[in-house]
Amino acid sequence: MNVLGSGSANGGISLLHAFGLGRGSSVGIELSTRVSIVEGPNREVVGDYHRLLDAVISTWNSEGLPNHGMFYWKVESNVPIGQGLKSSSALACAALRALDSISWTGLSVEEIADLAVTSQKLAKCTITGSLDDAWSSLSCGWKLVDPELPASQSVLLEGEMDPGLEVLIGLRGIRSSTVSREKFSENSHLFERSLASIVNGAPLEALSANGLAVAASTEDFDALRICNHSIAHGAIASGMSGSGPAIAVICYESDKETIIANLSDFGMDVISTRFSTTESVVEEVH
Repeated sequence: MNVLGSGSANGGISLLHAFGLGRGSSVGIELSTRVSIVEGPNREVVGDYHRLLDAVISTWNSEGLPNHGMFYWKVESNVPIGQGLKSSSALACAALRALDSISWTGLSVEEIADLAVTSQKLAKCTITGSLDDAWSSLSCGWKLVDPELPASQSVLLEGEMDPGLEVLIGLRGIRSSTVSREKFSENSHLFERSLASIVNGAPLEALSANGLAVAASTEDFDALRICNHSIAHGAIASGMSGSGPAIAVICYESDKETIIANLSDFGMDVISTRFSTTESVVEEVH
């Protein structure tokens, strides 16, 4: 199998769901997706339920970028699918970076983010456009994003995360709650707490406030109980990511094992990771 080119991108967690107030914020974590472009034989890409990779090719070709004829994809990922951890953005961004690598097009991060959003909309695997998710897949730190603007104009505020903090991801199976724009709008006052925390430079407070708002909007009362339980046992912040059902818990290393045990008591598998750093993002690109 001859690899022609490859690209990587990160998963992420939410600080502000874009449904709430029309602004979104996500932050990258050190879970990643690597997409390679290879010469045969053809192989099925497991987990691409929305045919997102086909949408990436359609978007790439519609922009008049170099057409490479017949090739196949190879995907390696440790980003859980369908959990609100930005797996679709990671897949789209990694595939676009792979195409960029074999085309020598030298696309900017902003251009790849815009192409990823267009691809996800075409594949119908996003409800907000996911521009904040694309940013978290492509860069480190958090960004407050206006998803209605091009990526190059979209970042309203940004900041860094403490690289020493532990990020624990509690996996809760397939999403069963309903995502309704109306329900999110009804809880706009809850999302305003998250936005205010971001504006005040407190992204971890934003994560918890957003988690409360999303749980209320999806009537996921188990998530509320788990998040409150995590805070009571030493977590700095805890909240649902995306539209769920995964729960992100932020803690110090000294509290990690206790919180993992508590999450496990709720029947969840737990992934331990950290926030993306400049070094990890550069490593993923190469």
